[in-house]
Amino acid sequence: MSAEETKLIEVRRVWGLTEADIIKAFLESNGIDCVFQGRNVLTVYPFTTDGLGEVRIMVKDEDFEAARALLEETDLFSESE
Repeated sequence: MSAEETKLIEVRRVWGLTEADIIKAFLESNGIDCVFQGRNVLTVYPFTTDGLGEVRIMVKDEDFEAARALLEETDLFSESE
């Protein structure tokens, strides 16, 4: 699959770059590349209201199940409502 055809899936949504960076480092240390969506809004509007502080952590389609399983294995990255 070429880079242009790679499908990205959201594996986690967090509030802020600090948490996003920690999760990204954790996934990458386990061999799973990821990218952020929503980061540009935070650089222009550095506050978190009405979803503007959301960062979506995206992984390749073929890495989704492994990434989800890794994140579920640890309480450190549990999703909170």
